Amino acid sequence: MHLVSAVSTLLLCSALARAAPLRSRLVTLDPSATAEAQKRDDTATRAFSSTEIQTSDGQCLFVVSGSGDFRENLTPVQVGKCDGSDGQKWDVITKGVHNDRPGTALIVSALTQACLNFDPRRAAGNQVILFSCGGRADGGGTVTDSQLFTFNGGSGPLPLVPQNGNNQTILTVKNNLLDQTSGSPDQASGNELFTFGSNGSPAASSSPAKATSTTPQATATPPPTSTTATSTTTGPVSVSRAGGVLNPSAAAEANPRDNTATRALSSVSIKTNDGNCLSVDATAGDFRENLIPIQAKACDGSDGQKWDVITKGVHDDQPGFALIVSTLTQGCMNFDPRRADGDQVILFSCGGRADGGGAVTDSQLFTFNGDAKNVPLVPQNGHNQTLFTITNGALAPSSGSPDSAAGNQLFTFT
Repeated sequence: MHLVSAVSTLLLCSALARAAPLRSRLVTLDPSATAEAQKRDDTATRAFSSTEIQTSDGQCLFVVSGSGDFRENLTPVQVGKCDGSDGQKWDVITKGVHNDRPGTALIVSALTQACLNFDPRRAAGNQVILFSCGGRADGGGTVTDSQLFTFNGGSGPLPLVPQNGNNQTILTVKNNLLDQTSGSPDQASGNELFTFGSNGSPAASSSPAKATSTTPQATATPPPTSTTATSTTTGPVSVSRAGGVLNPSAAAEANPRDNTATRALSSVSIKTNDGNCLSVDATAGDFRENLIPIQAKACDGSDGQKWDVITKGVHDDQPGFALIVSTLTQGCMNFDPRRADGDQVILFSCGGRADGGGAVTDSQLFTFNGDAKNVPLVPQNGHNQTLFTITNGALAPSSGSPDSAAGNQLFTFT
């Protein structure tokens, strides 16, 4: 009898755990980083304001503040009983800072101001999330098709069709979470249809006054004591960008070393044509050693001037291309044309996801045939029309043909 009772209790607990919202992994928010990443667009045109999004069985999409990361990114979108709470309120933006495309809309949490986002590079079951509008974790993005959904002005029932799904992906409900599935929008049915509820304000011609509800934000800061492979000091390590202080555990998660990789070159310098070396400062980025600029400095043999060239590994599955990885931070050289001029060539977590969850991205793959002397750095996402150069002492993109590269556009691995 005791065994039967114990098994019954375990089954009941398991069922309750599956039915309960994902509240167990709440994080401590960084108020300044969150405010930077999740800005309300007061210039936007909203088709609906603070409206519910109901599923086909009458439940509501909702989010829990703090169930993502420290700045309200990576937040799962859950499904539960409608209760009118702030976490169940959404804005539908048809024009604004992060939407310049007619016939599409952003779906924005009125609670956190983050955008509904579809990222097929993430693990299955975790591809539909809230993320900073514009697609950059720090709030610096502009417009991204992963956050634009087909929208004709109606309230539904309608499918949620992300632009980056090539009209072959629609959102659905799985295991009480918003998820994605393959299919035609014209044939969407059941859990693939959603309705913008009648409790919101429809067809706003201008943005409404800012909501009075605010996102709960803890005032605690990241752990005050930290040491990493990139720093020999103890106590807080200040960083230049989001977070303000290096978070060793987050940095380790975001930038793990790929010990399975094939390295064509290890711990080498990358020299410019005038004899300087490409160099990084581990504290010049954010709290997890992303967004680090790459500078050209006098060669000194320091760890910040050492690089690995990876031709095959977890984040490189394409022959003829290589990752260029900082031996110091394990971040990958990355070209992002969406960022501001002067800040488009940076170190970023290999795979392209800020938290280290990415796989392979063309923004980090560079043409490589084994040559090490006087070679251009040509990112795959530049479509063979972009190569790197030195501008104002830093690595930056320039337009041009790799075949015509010369001067500051040529580099030597040594």
